[in-house]
Amino acid sequence: MTPTIKIVDIAHVRFSAPDLTEMRVFLEDFGLSCFEHTGRLYGKGSDGRPFLHATEQGDPAFRALGLRAESVADLDKLATAEGVKVEALDDPGGGHVVRLNDPDGFLVEVVAGQEVSGAAGVSKDVPHNNADARPRLRKAIRLSQGPSHVMRLGHAVLNVSDFRSSEAWYKERFGFLTSDEIEMAPGTAMGAFMRCDRGDQPTDHHTLFLAQLPQPPCYLHAAFEVAHLDDLMLGHQHLKAKGRDQAWGVGRHIMGSQVFDYWRDPWGHELEHWTDGDLFTAADPPNKMPFASLLAVQWGTPHPMMAGQATSE
Repeated sequence: MTPTIKIVDIAHVRFSAPDLTEMRVFLEDFGLSCFEHTGRLYGKGSDGRPFLHATEQGDPAFRALGLRAESVADLDKLATAEGVKVEALDDPGGGHVVRLNDPDGFLVEVVAGQEVSGAAGVSKDVPHNNADARPRLRKAIRLSQGPSHVMRLGHAVLNVSDFRSSEAWYKERFGFLTSDEIEMAPGTAMGAFMRCDRGDQPTDHHTLFLAQLPQPPCYLHAAFEVAHLDDLMLGHQHLKAKGRDQAWGVGRHIMGSQVFDYWRDPWGHELEHWTDGDLFTAADPPNKMPFASLLAVQWGTPHPMMAGQATSE
């Protein structure tokens, strides 16, 4: 199957909320740099992209998933195939967008041509000594307290009504490749971690995870990469001190291998901090994994569902 285009990354997630000031305070605690433009609130990271998170005034809701195309020419190709128009993007950074609705009605905004600034520098991870190597000599670790430094948006997770239909829709249009397919039982898939097809260029283990869980279609979470492990832990400490609502963490996932830390915004939408994830190329084959591996950790805090089971036992 030849996809219509091959996206190169996730671009943004879009929400609505009744109080933009309250959202701004949360996002700044989370580690995003925030600003307002044309009545909307935007959060950006250190990667130079014009924005990663957008909020408009309204009832609490997930509004859209943004994906980034290689070029405006790809947008033209996608628009022709879908019978829609390429539109100007009315957001910071300009550019153009093709708007589509997936099989469950989620709005997908495919963008290209945005203005990108230079990536901002952040404090580098200090060398860590271990039993095999001791690169840090005659120097102590002294970390600055405060929020994590969000670098970029890494992936989003959606719950869908029919996994196979949604999987086909996203793969046919955007060229996603399966990294790990999740099975409830052998031969019965309930979801998949999917990555961009960048050929020989390594890309994140997953940019989109589609899951078919026993609940209505919904947004599940979006994940933002932070500078490094110490930065993630400093952010964890900062959010905890601010009394923010933690969902799960800290731990290391099995699929993707990320160190993770999940928090909820004031209206219950989950955002994840992560660092140290796997990278693969198009040559790496897909795997099949059991559902238990989705909730399990290599180390760290058990998933709340698993912790509940352990308590009941």
